Amino acid sequence: MKSAQKVKLGVSIGDLNGIGGEIVLKTFDDARMLDFCTPVIFASVKTVSFLKKHFDLEINIHGIDDISQIIEGKINVLNVWKENVNISFGAEDPAIGKYAFKSLEAATRALKNDEIDVLVTAPINKNTIQSEDFKFPGHTDYLARELQGDSLMFMITDNLKVGLLTDHVALKDIANVITPKLIEKKIETIYRTLQQDFRISAPKIAVLGINPHSGDNGLIGKEDEEILKPTLQKIRDKGKLVYGPFAADSFFGTKNHQNFDAIVASYHDQGLIPFKTLSFGEGVNYTAGLRKVRTSPDHGTAFEIAGKNIANINSFKEAVFKAIDIYKTRREYKKLTKNPLKKQNKKI
Repeated sequence: MKSAQKVKLGVSIGDLNGIGGEIVLKTFDDARMLDFCTPVIFASVKTVSFLKKHFDLEINIHGIDDISQIIEGKINVLNVWKENVNISFGAEDPAIGKYAFKSLEAATRALKNDEIDVLVTAPINKNTIQSEDFKFPGHTDYLARELQGDSLMFMITDNLKVGLLTDHVALKDIANVITPKLIEKKIETIYRTLQQDFRISAPKIAVLGINPHSGDNGLIGKEDEEILKPTLQKIRDKGKLVYGPFAADSFFGTKNHQNFDAIVASYHDQGLIPFKTLSFGEGVNYTAGLRKVRTSPDHGTAFEIAGKNIANINSFKEAVFKAIDIYKTRREYKKLTKNPLKKQNKKI
């Protein structure tokens, strides 16, 4: 009987002046990782060879010029470019940003074409990657356009999952961006994600208030009373276990988060500060709501330590494992929920 193929795991290399190259190569320096997946690094053999030498790594790579040349059991490196790249660790460089986009673009195209199964992205620099082709605040928005669906930044560990109503939005704009339609869409995405990607049949979801103390009955802003509360009630009336809004300042300190399968924060820092405080270095950024699986580590380029051979690989390695797990769980969910009854022509 033919053994099942390992998950083809694409890796975009991120900003080469950051810690991305280091954490990617060190993750796959552990030969046991090849028991779980077949990695494909979207960069170039020249670039990866430079990184290997710099970080004194003995790993063997398999250079390919076409995605069809992937070999299982090897660390495949797809040549997205052939020229030498001038890497200067710790420096913000628009030229390096172009290579980050080339890698991401090629990896995303392969994902769309089913040439790889999942995508794990190393950190980019949001400034240097900007160009005519990339005018987005980050990976999430770019992938939402390319992969379709209702994308949502979902920060996850085994025991904590935090989703965002808004992600890279200026604080002064938050109240105007959060609408009943947005709330319903994001909570529906989280609910469906918990079911199909994490095997939680009846998710319990907590929602944090928009204003301090959830507005104190309208004394500190009216958005919670006029927008959030009635929308959550509407969602509850449809049978979903959605609770709140909860005052964000005490929610995590009282460990109330442990009573729920996921927490919905109104904006970026409201959700990510407690998440990273509780799980920094172990968490994963998962783009929920898309038709394909993409994960990334819970940190950025870390220019201050780039090239120093001291980067922690735990979050990136966890992103690899989570991508594989989610891919398999979603595939299993689709099989289980597929209607087994086929229409047949009745014969009399």
